[in-house]
Amino acid sequence: MATHRDVLRELKALARPDKAEFLPGFFKAFPGGYGEGDQFLGVVVPDQRRVARSFRDLPRAEVSKLLGSKWHECRLTALFVLVAQFQGTRSDSKQRQEIVDFYLEHLSAVNNWDLVDSSAHKILGAWLLEHPGQRKLLRKLAKSSVLWEQRVAVLATLPLIHAGEFDEILQLAERLLSHPHDLMHKAIGWMLREMGKQEIKVLRGFLSEHAVSMPRTMLRYAIEKMSPTERRRWLTLS
Repeated sequence: MATHRDVLRELKALARPDKAEFLPGFFKAFPGGYGEGDQFLGVVVPDQRRVARSFRDLPRAEVSKLLGSKWHECRLTALFVLVAQFQGTRSDSKQRQEIVDFYLEHLSAVNNWDLVDSSAHKILGAWLLEHPGQRKLLRKLAKSSVLWEQRVAVLATLPLIHAGEFDEILQLAERLLSHPHDLMHKAIGWMLREMGKQEIKVLRGFLSEHAVSMPRTMLRYAIEKMSPTERRRWLTLS
C-alpha cells in the first residue's frame, strides 16, 4: 500500500534547484510575507499533478500526513489527490460528505492562494452546489480571522456562479468589501467577473451600488471583460 513517504520520494526526484530558489519569493514565504515560513522542494505544478494521478487511491490517513508536511508541494499534491477522490465519488453522497469534512478539518494546511484555488471550488463549492442547505458554512468561513479560510469561502462560490446562483457571492462580496488584503480583492473581483459572464446586469447592479467604495484591484478584476469604454466609466467612479 502506498504511503505519504512514497509521494514525497517521487516529488523529491522531480525537484529542481532553480525552482526551489524561486518559489519562496513567488509565494511570499519570506518574513512578513503572507506565506511566511513555507518551504519548497522546487517541483513544478504539472509534475505534481502527474504524481497525484499516480497516487489517486492514497489512503486518507496518508493524505492527512501529506497535508501536515512542511513542504508546500506535498500539501498541494495531497489536495490534487483529494480533488480526484472527490470527483471519483459522484454517485456516493456519503463518501463525498466524508471528503468534504476531511477537507474542512485540514483547512489549516490550505494556507496559500494556490492551495485554495486548486481545491475550494472543486471540493467545497461542488458539494454546496448539491447541498444548498449547508451554504451557511460560507458565511462562517468569511467571518474567520484567517485569510485563507476567507478566500476558501469566496472561491467556493464558483460552481454556484456557473449554475446561475449569485446570492452567495453577492453577500460575500458585500461583507468583505473593505477587506484589507489584496489577495481577497483579487479573489472577490475574479468571482464578480465570473458572475458578469453569466449575467452582466447583475454585475452592473452590484457595481452601481459599490463601485465607488470598492478597492481598485477588486474593481479592475470585476470589470476586466467589459468593453474599454465601460471599464473607463466604472474606474472614474472609484
